[in-house]
Amino acid sequence: MCASSINHSASHSSSTLDVWHEDTGYEDSTGYEDTILSAPYAWPGADKAAEAVPQQDVRRLIETPPKRASLLRTNTMAALPDLSRVAAPMVNQSDLPFRLLVRKHNASLTYTQMLDPERILSSQDYLEFHQRGLGEGTDRPVVVQLCGNDPKLVVEAARKFQGYCDGIDLNLGCPQEAARDGHYGAYLLGQKDWPLNETMISALSHSVTVPVSAKLRLCQPATKTLELAQRLERAGASWITLHARTVSARRRRQGAADLTYVRTLKEGLQIPVLNNGNVRTWEDVEANMELTGADGVMVGETLLGNPCLFENEIPDPVRISLEYLDMCREHPDTATLQTIQTHVRHFVEFQCGRRPWFHKFRSTLSQCKDVDEIDKLLRRRVQRWRGATAVSLDDDDTDSNLEDCRGHRSADCGEADPVAIENLGLDLPVLS
Repeated sequence: MCASSINHSASHSSSTLDVWHEDTGYEDSTGYEDTILSAPYAWPGADKAAEAVPQQDVRRLIETPPKRASLLRTNTMAALPDLSRVAAPMVNQSDLPFRLLVRKHNASLTYTQMLDPERILSSQDYLEFHQRGLGEGTDRPVVVQLCGNDPKLVVEAARKFQGYCDGIDLNLGCPQEAARDGHYGAYLLGQKDWPLNETMISALSHSVTVPVSAKLRLCQPATKTLELAQRLERAGASWITLHARTVSARRRRQGAADLTYVRTLKEGLQIPVLNNGNVRTWEDVEANMELTGADGVMVGETLLGNPCLFENEIPDPVRISLEYLDMCREHPDTATLQTIQTHVRHFVEFQCGRRPWFHKFRSTLSQCKDVDEIDKLLRRRVQRWRGATAVSLDDDDTDSNLEDCRGHRSADCGEADPVAIENLGLDLPVLS
């Protein structure tokens, strides 16, 4: 059984904004109209667009962030994406083929990996690579996640992608040292940066034609998290995702997430709230939803090993790997070879990581030079290591593969090990 689909509505408005300067705050800027929409707009699916909020009201509301009113979001109404079963943004792992794979297996919404606005605006190769992963329109709905601490850069980057996606998400949860050094992600959760966070959400919600959201971790103290979330809601966020752990760059998975804070947000906000954390099985999804009352669940690392989680299934690791490789062939140049190798390793490791042949598989996989070599490794050697009857494959080489395996008996992978991801030392991606 799968979580039921949930439809939500939110309102936003559009108007010309001033530019944020760290030294002086807001000041007038000539020519910024090119990066901020000055006319009313309607999101895809909107019933109608009302009058734009008067400029003097926008300025007044922005200059007093803690007191911003819902006036910022009275311009138009639109249905939000189905937020019930969401694939989390993961650095170097939220490629198009993987997003299509989890969507095929019942994810209702996917996110791109966290993207860097400075690189979007300075590197044409970077921009084109990530637009290529969105431009075919085969993975919808999808949310583009951005990081940063400069409202103007974040808005300009968002406008590069608004025609390719169904939402823009601001990363306020990345705990990595790079985020600390660059002062973005979870390192913007301190109260001194709350006005900046509100500014970025407000600027985005007035500047792009899709809903805006934020993904955050617990503030310190954690009891302040609701206050920040409420301020982001007033600034224009259409939904909030909470990974209910505090910031730790070195031990970001230490201990369980405290889901009581997700319930606190759900009870204290008018917009949808997503829960992120403490999911290894479909039973965890159901239990967490019941505990938190959240509008949906976002899952990251567990989907890497089991992309069929949202179907409450555990797939055969070779079959799901081959399915992913087929999607890589159908959408070339949307995932790097290293990303493809890492996905296949996760699929196999989730169930077979304790088998004596796994380390040989991992070493051999790293030497594969393209998708076809990975395919052969899976169909021939992995099948031989697992045993001839591990899985039936429709392929010209299947008979010869089985012939090679006759007489060779080895234990199959068996059922998924529930502690495999925690204890096998995977090089897990950064959850954005």
